[in-house]
Amino acid sequence: MLQSAPQVRRVYDPLLRVLHWSIALGIVVLIATSQLAEAFEDGPWEDAIWNVHILSGYVLSAALAARLLWALVGPANARWRDLWHPRVWKDALLRLRLPHTHRVGHDALASLGYLFAYAVMALMVVTGLALAASEFHTGPLAAWLGNSGWIEDVVEGPHEFGFALLLGFIGLHLAALVFHQLRGERVAQSMVTGKQYLDAESAVQHD
Repeated sequence: MLQSAPQVRRVYDPLLRVLHWSIALGIVVLIATSQLAEAFEDGPWEDAIWNVHILSGYVLSAALAARLLWALVGPANARWRDLWHPRVWKDALLRLRLPHTHRVGHDALASLGYLFAYAVMALMVVTGLALAASEFHTGPLAAWLGNSGWIEDVVEGPHEFGFALLLGFIGLHLAALVFHQLRGERVAQSMVTGKQYLDAESAVQHD
């Protein structure tokens, strides 16, 4: 029996894709500059690298805020309800198995990871702005926290813990993309073209 051609759906709008890649780029630059600043500690480039790190943090803050707002007012597949699938999460936990079908929009099981990543990024933004204010006397919180040396002791630990969690999420996210690609599922390109390729049985909306 001939296999039916996959259905092509335009799912992710242009602004959602721009915000996705802005967040991704901001995180990559933040990771790179944090490691470079440590490598060039007490060197002539340290301050310049930290300045790039802080500016990248502003980019991430703005992109994350826009993404969270777009989840309230954007198209259906950009909204929070497209990421909220507690019945799927409960079933996967109880049965210890992955769902067999895909859906139009964000993957129901992976959405839990995305929500977790947004929460970690929010933690990184808040603690990062506090560190920028207390350690470098810059940013929107500098007027309130610029002379509070104790802030660094409070937020540095959570900031570094969030950094480790974010690295773990990135590793799992990339591994999942490779896994789907090896299975012949065209997932990786969806945030480039906005299109999803689904077979007739999977091209359904479900929770």
